[in-house]
Amino acid sequence: MAANPILYADYPDPDVICVHETYYMISTSMHMFPGAQLLRSYDMLHWEHCAYVYDILGETPQQRMDGGHIYGRGMWAATLRHHGGLFHVVFTSNDTHQAYHYTAKQAEGPWMRQPMTGFWYDPSLLFDGGRVYIAHGNRTIRITELTDDLSAQKPGGLDRVVVVDTCEGLGWEGSHLVHIGDWYYLFCIHWAKGGMRAMGCFRAHSLEDDFTGGAFMELDLDDRHAGVAQGGPLQAADGTWVLLLFQDHGAVGRIPVVVPFRWEDSWPVVESIPKQLELPSFRPGYEYAPLYTRHDLGPYPLSPLWQWNHEPHQELLDTHHGLRLTTDRLAANCTEAINTLTQRCFGPKYTANVCLHPEDMNIGDYAGICALQGCFAQLAVTRREDGFRLVYTRRDTASGEIITEAELPLEVCCLQAAFDFNTDTVQFFALSDDKGWVKVGQPHRLVYRLDHFMGCRVGLFMYSTIETGGSAWFTGFTCHVEEEKE
Repeated sequence: MAANPILYADYPDPDVICVHETYYMISTSMHMFPGAQLLRSYDMLHWEHCAYVYDILGETPQQRMDGGHIYGRGMWAATLRHHGGLFHVVFTSNDTHQAYHYTAKQAEGPWMRQPMTGFWYDPSLLFDGGRVYIAHGNRTIRITELTDDLSAQKPGGLDRVVVVDTCEGLGWEGSHLVHIGDWYYLFCIHWAKGGMRAMGCFRAHSLEDDFTGGAFMELDLDDRHAGVAQGGPLQAADGTWVLLLFQDHGAVGRIPVVVPFRWEDSWPVVESIPKQLELPSFRPGYEYAPLYTRHDLGPYPLSPLWQWNHEPHQELLDTHHGLRLTTDRLAANCTEAINTLTQRCFGPKYTANVCLHPEDMNIGDYAGICALQGCFAQLAVTRREDGFRLVYTRRDTASGEIITEAELPLEVCCLQAAFDFNTDTVQFFALSDDKGWVKVGQPHRLVYRLDHFMGCRVGLFMYSTIETGGSAWFTGFTCHVEEEKE
């Protein structure tokens, strides 16, 4: 048995396929690099890291936080398919408004970028009868035929509107186009004003026919008034059918949920969303690697479970013996710092510790641990003319004001961030020579907002406020996740 939601962390907009008795999931990466993370499973309930589709995109200075940023944009809602002996990933980046197509012979990579033009919002690929199509759009959903190599819209090929939404609120989007039996199904979502996210299903006997249907599921989980939605159907090893969807879950982000369903008159029917699930495994007894790294920052290279906030400036970092960050610009807080190293927070509770070596920091430098979101909170060591200080700073959730909550003498450079996603708060601690871990400031309220459009992450950061060129070493990273029992 497994608990539902199946992952208590931010894996939004999932798309899942099964290839050679292995399930693969891709989800949205936004402004994190490397990006387009693939997960692997043998039962759809337990997952581990498989690969990233790309290390960087390298398209704009803002992706490197040069002259701007891409918070809340970047890579969204990929489609994952396997056809002709190749894995295919297509997504759009909402800062460049371009489409990206990557292929690989194995899901583990290497992944190669292929030419592609157009902007296919929330795309869904369908290889069918020797032709390839893409469903895409918001409010107005189109199905467009592509060239055989997916590089562009096919001249003279199919290009038609299949669904138009008239609801007040978020219109139909998040397309998942599939061909099952005698029917072509288009699964998508909308969010009518005053309601919750709802799953819709439309169908036709051919891609040229009229698609009929509508919303078929508007269900909550854990009384969050946040509908479980966006994803497509998949058949389990025992022949049963499920939808792999997500639900908004507060500050931790949008988390994956498995919803069993049955076919009735060739329509999907969902009775309820179970809190406990059991699905057969292609590899019974398989032990999955955790999706968070518990251990120190090394040995080189870093664990693939770390991601950089925006594309990293490699010339300013060293990861051979811990993590060394060096600055080349001024910043005001952790959200403006380049080369911030992050990983997802997992619920219900996540605690991260790190030790800092500040000897090479300049006056006015800050380095430490943070809760990375728009309304951030950070606990940092800073260097002043008379020595080092420990400073707790946060952006108030209600007012947006940046507040220095505490400024203390520095004893030991070991810091802790304790996240509680039952209450959506983070509490910081510092290690004292004689008192152990001591609270610093008050708990900070965490919120999920569209400015970052991402669940809260733990981050290790360094920035300068007076002169550049200072550096700090991070070592001794550990983390602990209090997981829900299955």
